[in-house]
Amino acid sequence: MIKIGIGPSSSHTMGPWIAAELFLKHLSESDSTYSKIKEIEIHLYGSLAKTGKGHGTDVALLMGLIGEDYRSIDTTTINSKVESIINSKKLLLGQYHEMHFDYNRHMIFHKNETKSNHPNTLLLKAFLYDGSEVEKQYYSLGGGFVATDETNSIENNAIRTPHPCHVAKSILDYCTDFKISVSDLIYINEQAWRSLEEINLKALSLWNEMKQSIWRGCHAHGVLPGGLNVKRRAGEINDHLLKGLSHTDINSWIQSIKSMGQEFTMVNKWITCFALAVNEENASFGRIVTAPTNGAAGVIPAVLMYAHCFLSFDDDKIIRFILTAGEIGTLFKKNATISAAVGGCQAEIGVSSAMAAAGLAESMGATPAQVLMAAEIAMEHHLGLTCDPVGGLVQIPCIERNSMGAIKAITAANLAIESDPAMAQVSLDDVIKTMWETAKDMNSRYKETSEGGLATIAVNVVEC
Repeated sequence: MIKIGIGPSSSHTMGPWIAAELFLKHLSESDSTYSKIKEIEIHLYGSLAKTGKGHGTDVALLMGLIGEDYRSIDTTTINSKVESIINSKKLLLGQYHEMHFDYNRHMIFHKNETKSNHPNTLLLKAFLYDGSEVEKQYYSLGGGFVATDETNSIENNAIRTPHPCHVAKSILDYCTDFKISVSDLIYINEQAWRSLEEINLKALSLWNEMKQSIWRGCHAHGVLPGGLNVKRRAGEINDHLLKGLSHTDINSWIQSIKSMGQEFTMVNKWITCFALAVNEENASFGRIVTAPTNGAAGVIPAVLMYAHCFLSFDDDKIIRFILTAGEIGTLFKKNATISAAVGGCQAEIGVSSAMAAAGLAESMGATPAQVLMAAEIAMEHHLGLTCDPVGGLVQIPCIERNSMGAIKAITAANLAIESDPAMAQVSLDDVIKTMWETAKDMNSRYKETSEGGLATIAVNVVEC
């Protein structure tokens, strides 16, 4: 649920990139060696077609087909690689076989056609020199998860944990029976995959990547790519808030932030700055942490950085935050959706806010019932949130929504800690069920198609 990714979208960028990687593997397993392939066609349907260019779907597919890995690629080289393919009309398939590729002919956007299986559908077709064809259809489920008609990337990696938690009630029951915290329970289950030391190292590596994305975003200036002329704001806010305090690296920068004091308005502005920084990086094809999606990648880092700077969270609390947040995310993944193309932005910002609220509450010493209550409160106040990106770009209103989601998460955690969950009228399972019902009832115009809401306004808007 929480993993290193690349902007601007987990469903429209990471998913298609992974699909291209899977197609290369499928070709090799089909005895269709790269040298036998004459041409490849890429067919995009539904939301991938309607907002694909704005989300970089075409770029991701090209990078995946030439064998680049989004986890390690130098992101500053992506644009030049794409331009080379388009201008030369040549594609080096899997870094091995050079073949003809005409972007205007081989990258096909079916904007008026949506496949019934999923709104994020793509079809890859390889035409061989002997006249035969190999094709495969993929569905980008959100969060970088990809499925085919036969199987999906979640099922392939399924491992049964000792205490399965498919609904929130199960988490509460286990914690009550064993008299342990939510993060303790997750520690037990996570050891089905890796050792305790590996769990801690993985969580801290994610935290480090989050810090790096905030740092980069807070020290970048200029205009975001895509044509909307959206100005980066995190860098200017960072400069303004520091009031001339100098720093030489990320650690001295964090110390400078800590020295600013804890006046409410100041802290609020820093939380906003942290969230903006991550999502401005995301909008620029930067490396971020998908949590649970790219469009919502700023919420958890912003809340964690807030806790680190102003609540003095140490490594143990940060790890427990991440473990708890990830577990809450799986509940939405299993019982509803984390895809904006399926459920609107409630499935992205709403879920990330619920995850952050639960993680923060856990690390602040909340009871298991309060942790679940924090997640419920956060999602309850995101129900019905539409996905309506202007110009199909993850910029307006997506970037600012991460700041709102972070603030709501902190409020939800504080409210839950000061409340008695026994008096709650709505459970986390109830709100997840409601969120899924809302998603199914929501008009498709408000599900990442850029056909309704704010997306219908003139695209010459400058958000500043």
